[in-house]
Amino acid sequence: MMFEHEDGNPILTLDDDQAWTLIEATKHGRLVVTVAGEPDIFPVNYAASGRKLFLRTAPGNKLAELTINSKVLFETDGILSEEAWSVVLRGTARVLDQSADIADAEALGLKPWVPTLKDFYVEITPTSLSGRHFQFGEHPEREI
Repeated sequence: MMFEHEDGNPILTLDDDQAWTLIEATKHGRLVVTVAGEPDIFPVNYAASGRKLFLRTAPGNKLAELTINSKVLFETDGILSEEAWSVVLRGTARVLDQSADIADAEALGLKPWVPTLKDFYVEITPTSLSGRHFQFGEHPEREI
């Protein structure tokens, strides 16, 4: 996906619509949670719907940590031969416990990466979003 960079700037700050286009076209990222000042990061697959993220998880550190501190970071990116991009979302996570919410999440067709039981759905509602697109090129010559 090519973005229009102005003035030859190799770094483009993405607007929310551009960032969501990339989020919606990608299915993997990293979830960062923090408990007692200690960060933890987990690779996850996800689905996006209604400008929210959804993931499935099993009992364990990830579920326990985001239950203790619902403020999370999520990052997804893509790297191609000529370009790359990165989107970081700050948000609030909650474990879905209402049957209607769970049914809506199940309808997204989110499958675990590995054949394990992941019976809990988590919804992440963004509080802020930032994204950048990078065009690769040669290292510029330093002016003397």
